[in-house]
Amino acid sequence: MTNASIGAERLERRMARGCDFLGSKTAILCGAMSWVSERNLVAAISNAGGFGVIACGAMTPELLDKEIAGTKKLTDKPFGVNLITMHPALFDLIEVCGRHQVTHVVLAGGLPPKGSLEAIKATGAKVIAFAPALALAKKLIRSGADALVIEGMEAGGHIGPVSTSVLAQEMLPEVAAQVPVFVAGGIGRGEAIAGYLDMGAAGVQLGTRFVCATESIAHPAFKKAFLRASARDAVASVQIDARLPVIPVRALKNAGGKLFTAKQREVAQMLDEGGVAMAEAQLQIEHYWAGALRRAVIDGDVEHGSLMAGQSVGMVTKEEPAAEIIATLMAEAAQALEKRAV
Repeated sequence: MTNASIGAERLERRMARGCDFLGSKTAILCGAMSWVSERNLVAAISNAGGFGVIACGAMTPELLDKEIAGTKKLTDKPFGVNLITMHPALFDLIEVCGRHQVTHVVLAGGLPPKGSLEAIKATGAKVIAFAPALALAKKLIRSGADALVIEGMEAGGHIGPVSTSVLAQEMLPEVAAQVPVFVAGGIGRGEAIAGYLDMGAAGVQLGTRFVCATESIAHPAFKKAFLRASARDAVASVQIDARLPVIPVRALKNAGGKLFTAKQREVAQMLDEGGVAMAEAQLQIEHYWAGALRRAVIDGDVEHGSLMAGQSVGMVTKEEPAAEIIATLMAEAAQALEKRAV
């Protein structure tokens, strides 16, 4: 056996658990990016052997129903749906996923509400949950989560305070034997994928790397901003009021960041005046992000919209088909494992 085939065989062996769990050829999930992770990109990634995930975001049950149906017309491969735990219609969205026999539901954005994991599992789907801390990971496993995503602060969009490498070191030895764990945040090359697989991950999740896929419907101006950006351009938003627990968001620097600071002030003032409850205040912030992201992704307003991007954005250097992105990542990962065979 040559070193090259040893590398490919090692990669296949390390990804086997993740592939079996997802039902895909490679254990590479696409991160759910609002407005970007829709039927075209999701289907392209699943057709290329990865695992596409629809970003439900702020969609109504009716819109999600159409999106899943549209995705099914473009692929017969497995794909998942990402649901935000604070969505007011969460249980209706779960019912839509069940009706379409979606195989995997990803829960993001905080502790799943009571009964939500059971509702998803009752449809026959597997539950993948985000675990930003070890204690939460253990709690989610006890509650019935079938797999976890551990995502570091290098990621785009909503982020936690700890880096991917630290989370992986802390959590993989503790929980990887119990459930498949997918590592996310700042991954842009196959060498990093190989490293996390060696540490016990079942697979990885990448978002930023797929934004400039040919099949991505992101506006040309949005893609151009990604192609021009370096890692240090992807910065985290600042929380301006301690009473308003706003999850930081990583995005490319632009005027939209200043607009968000102003929005936080406006919502904080409404809290002061008693014009809005805390849950409603947080929902307003979420809706702000959904609108700001849409302005950038769909309308191409890269100055005032939100350019959510992870720090791996500097490794996005050209527009290319999703299949080529996955093939490149797999070749890099196999080569890294091949070197270790020498």
